[in-house]
Amino acid sequence: MLLTRRSVLGGLGGLAIGPALMSTVGRPAFAADLQKVSVQFGWLANVEYAGIFMGLEKGYFKAEGIDLAYAAGGPNAPDALVVVAAGKADFGFASWLPLLDAIDKGNDFVIVGTELQQSPLGILSLAKNPIRTPKDIVGKKILAQGPNEKTAIDAVLGLAGLPKEWTMVTTGFSPEPLLAGDGDGYTAFGTNQPITLEKMGLKRDKDYFFTSFDQLGLKRYDDIIFCTRSYLEAHRPVVVGFLRGFIKGIKDNSKDPKVVAELVVKKYGADYGLDLGQQTRENELMGPMYYPLDDAQHPLLTLDKAFMTGPMAEGAKASGRNTLPDISKIADFSVAEEAHKGT
Repeated sequence: MLLTRRSVLGGLGGLAIGPALMSTVGRPAFAADLQKVSVQFGWLANVEYAGIFMGLEKGYFKAEGIDLAYAAGGPNAPDALVVVAAGKADFGFASWLPLLDAIDKGNDFVIVGTELQQSPLGILSLAKNPIRTPKDIVGKKILAQGPNEKTAIDAVLGLAGLPKEWTMVTTGFSPEPLLAGDGDGYTAFGTNQPITLEKMGLKRDKDYFFTSFDQLGLKRYDDIIFCTRSYLEAHRPVVVGFLRGFIKGIKDNSKDPKVVAELVVKKYGADYGLDLGQQTRENELMGPMYYPLDDAQHPLLTLDKAFMTGPMAEGAKASGRNTLPDISKIADFSVAEEAHKGT
């Protein structure tokens, strides 16, 4: 079963939610001696969180004195921003613009790292009518799922100084309408829908193209790791240890993407009926996204202040968010750097 990642943000103002169900997979028998730590995923328990699962399997979090529990996200789960704000999880994963909106609403969150240095969201198009640059969007009919995708496309055009002249056609999470000719492009995740086309026998960069929003000029982190300021101040060594275990897990995952895919299908995501081939391929496609487009040696999970105050801030403003918080106050750039010591 092919599942599509979409964030369903609920109202950030209403934080009256039930307790998050935290999985205890991977907890050691003597967990009473460890610091209990919980993390809320932004999506289902699949290879998107390969580094977490590998860290649990290899005991990397345990070695940091952490008894880690996680709760899967998804369309029927409370958003990570809501869960962490309500004190039901210590860490969460979020996307850039919703996180800014949550902070604007008064939530005292701090960004401590980012799993993906590139956003996987972008536009699929076919070879007969490719969309490879911002100007290719102008005048086109784009199949898109909702307001977040529309905002991203408008921001791309705004950053490029182009008119926001394109037609949005609301669609679902399968690229089949693109193949049927219902639009010129289709908003998709580079780690997901292209796999559907591959299974149909189509060849990337020949029969179809996937151009990420990063490649189109809208640069931003994704799966941003955050916690509350009070938690960071009270538990900084735990935050560092959590990131260190995560970094080690990502490094191990890079050795063979099939290993975590099998763990997810058989153990961590067993309830979802995931396909091993699809999860392995998704894990492969995620690999380059742990790094910036132009730096395959960038330290995992670390934050770049110039990138956040430059391209990321410019993209947020192009999306209509004109008043941004001081980046140096909502991000701690030293935590992930410290986590790399001893990895």
